[in-house]
Amino acid sequence: MTLTLNRKAIILTSVVVALGLFVSVAAASNAWGKYHWNKSTVDSVASPLEIGNNLTTAAWTASLSAAAADWNNSVLKNQVVAGAGNANCGPTSGRVEVCNAEYGDTQWLGIASIWVKRGRSNHITQGVVLVNDTYFNTSQYDTEAWRNVVMCQEVGHEFGLSHQDENFTNANLGTCMDYTNDPDGTLLVQLDNQQPNQHDYDQMTEIYAHLNSTDSDSGGPGNGGGNKGKKPKKADVGVDLSDPSSWGRAIQQDAQGNGSVFARDLGNGELLLTHVIWVK
Repeated sequence: MTLTLNRKAIILTSVVVALGLFVSVAAASNAWGKYHWNKSTVDSVASPLEIGNNLTTAAWTASLSAAAADWNNSVLKNQVVAGAGNANCGPTSGRVEVCNAEYGDTQWLGIASIWVKRGRSNHITQGVVLVNDTYFNTSQYDTEAWRNVVMCQEVGHEFGLSHQDENFTNANLGTCMDYTNDPDGTLLVQLDNQQPNQHDYDQMTEIYAHLNSTDSDSGGPGNGGGNKGKKPKKADVGVDLSDPSSWGRAIQQDAQGNGSVFARDLGNGELLLTHVIWVK
């Protein structure tokens, strides 16, 4: 009897520990450092952060529209507008540009790059999302679920979020900020990863539910996010984001040992940071 009880106690303890580990992982912060737009919730309601649609297919446009709508359930409001990216999807000051193309056999599915002010503010000044049709035109990735999860994740990075989990084989957490082999959860009968979850929204609240303080880079287009009523200002930075050599050095690795975050000092008071999701 004592042996049986001890076994039950061990099993129960193991379950509690496992659940505790799961809760701690799910509840961990997934902010991308301290990087954020100089835009409070109140600011974004009055002037939503602009996301430029440079996409060339109806399928990608639908994924961007869905992602933008889902992220609008958070405290930072956004608005999809006509794209202003050039042929190489260059950045536009004060907003995000989103592009798709066949970027080649680079092994990356999507990237999200942000330009941030060095120093105390950590303000994002502009951002670019690229999704690689070299892979999305293949049978493995040419699905609505894969487009949705990657687009949602890359847009989330542009707002200042990182991943909740970076192991493709772990069970889905029910968020697009989670690596997965099963985007909609139908293959393995698990949670759907095509949208943000409550933890993502809570994290966004921590980042943006505040009043902006006055600092050296506050105000004006390109700093507060959005260029409402003003012509977007192109930022000629000479960076080809489709080329991994332009990302700088890897400063973080995912569970597979691949570089997942890269940093490059642009030498002008700004840092280029790039989040990458690789082909699984």
